[in-house]
Order: sequence, then structure tokens, then C-alpha cells
Amino acid sequence: MTTLDSRAPFVLDTHEIARRPGTQREFTYSAKAPAGMGVDMLGVPEGSDVDLDLRLESVMEGILLTGTASVHTSGECVRCLQEIDGEVTVDLQELYVYDDEGEEDDIARLQGDLLDLEPVLRDAVVLALPHNPLCAPDCPGLCAECGARLADDPEHTHGEAVDPRWSALSQLKQGNDRPAGGTDQTGRESGPNEE
Repeated sequence: MTTLDSRAPFVLDTHEIARRPGTQREFTYSAKAPAGMGVDMLGVPEGSDVDLDLRLESVMEGILLTGTASVHTSGECVRCLQEIDGEVTVDLQELYVYDDEGEEDDIARLQGDLLDLEPVLRDAVVLALPHNPLCAPDCPGLCAECGARLADDPEHTHGEAVDPRWSALSQLKQGNDRPAGGTDQTGRESGPNEE
């Protein structure tokens, strides 16, 4: 377990309320977002503001953190790859137990009087982000042939599509424009037994 630095932006000191059930502390502040807070196509830019409105309440087992966090998101539409920006607000709630309470590994723990908000914030934000972000709910995406963005040109076409299995026949037709049973360019009659 690493030691928490009380000067870190997401480390909160609970000294004033620790082990005093019923006491609470409320505060609002902004901090800079850490790296890697997001999913493949959408995330919170590193260094952008994270606006926090929090309440810490002392309970018998530890400190109950509740509140909200608002973040700016940036990424790409999964259909057309256009850049998208937005805002996400998430609810936070976590019980940080005292070091001497229980032995479970999957619960948040206080380190002395300090609690680390970053893992809880990261989990809440990542779970709130869409896995397939879209620039618009009806985004048509990109043209499969040329990659043009279909939302910019709704009438975009490439003519009549030819089934690739029949493309060899269309090449034969283009190379042989004379009618069957007619004369070729030398003026001779063509027949069925010609090779």
C-alpha cells in the first residue's frame, strides 16, 4: 500500500471529524483531472477541471463520502470519427473504513486520517461514459467505399453497386460490344463454331 500525500488534489484530510460519529464536513473545490480517466473513444482530458461538491460524514465504521463530480469529456464518435465534447456529472458515495476495521481487501480504507478520492472518482466517471459515444443519436457514419462522412452529404452515392461475383461478366461485356451472330470489325460473319 502506498503512502498518501496530503497535498495531492484528491487526498482529503478527515482529522477534524475522524472517530466522531455524527460530525460532518462539506466543501466544494476544483482539481485537475489525472491521466487515463476514460474509455477508448471518450475520456476526461488530463489537466481539465474536475468540479467537486462533497460531504464527509463520520460514522461508526469510518468516513462516508457523498457528493457529485462534474467533468469535461472529449473524444470521437464511433461511427464518423468526428470530435465530440460534453459534460458529465456523476454521483459519488463511498464508505472509507478505519484501518483497524475488518480485513477485506476490496473496501476503501483510510490511511491514518487521509482518504484517497481518485479511485472512487475514476470508477464513477468511467462507468458513466458511453462505451460507443456518438456525435448524434442518428449519426449515419462513414461511406464504406470512400470514407466520406455521410452526415455532411446525405445524398452521397457511388452509382449502382455491382455484385463482385458478377464483375468478371461486366468486363466481358465491355470488351465484346458486338451483337451475337453479327459481323465483326473485318466484316466476316461470326458463327457458333468459331474458336
